[in-house]
Amino acid sequence: MSVVETTSHQTLKSTNLTPKNQIAIFASGNGSNFEAIAHACAENRLNAKVALLVCDNPDAFVVQRAKKFDIPVFEIQPKNYTTKADYETEIMQILKKYNIDLICLAGYMRLVSDVLLNEYEGKIINIHPSLLPAFKGLNAIQQAFEYGVKLTGVTTHFVDKTMDGGKIIEQVAVSAENCTLEELETRIHAVEHELYVNTIHKLQTHYQL
Repeated sequence: MSVVETTSHQTLKSTNLTPKNQIAIFASGNGSNFEAIAHACAENRLNAKVALLVCDNPDAFVVQRAKKFDIPVFEIQPKNYTTKADYETEIMQILKKYNIDLICLAGYMRLVSDVLLNEYEGKIINIHPSLLPAFKGLNAIQQAFEYGVKLTGVTTHFVDKTMDGGKIIEQVAVSAENCTLEELETRIHAVEHELYVNTIHKLQTHYQL
């Protein structure tokens, strides 16, 4: 079994005496949304703590971001498991250990199956760089740019079995006019970070996590 867990005894400063929601972030790549959420928690803009990073790619830069915030990292490689159910069962055990209330997917490049969906019903969310249901899947920003849309954006949504499916929570529109692909990516990423933090705050306010 190739599972590595890096733990830490340092806690983030907080002045809020109410119980904090324990968040696990699933990521496979760069992790800029991971860092945005971690910053919001560290600065007490969210009454929450990023308790765990779950990463299926040991070379992902998000692992370095987690170390900077002294956040435990659970590394797990799907190729070492016979079935997806076995893989997700292993993840679920560590989520239970950290008393996770909310799972945020942030560039996690795998569909979630029934093992996690049933256990965390209504408590798994994702962010996608388009105005869903348009431009699902990989390279959504490039898809929108090449299609020639005048308006694209960012969506947060609850997660179901489908690719970028599930009930929409929030959307923010972004102009795709008069820009290069790189400029559009910059516009989208600037919106993503604030939207994800605002979505978590909305769930804490309107839903019982």
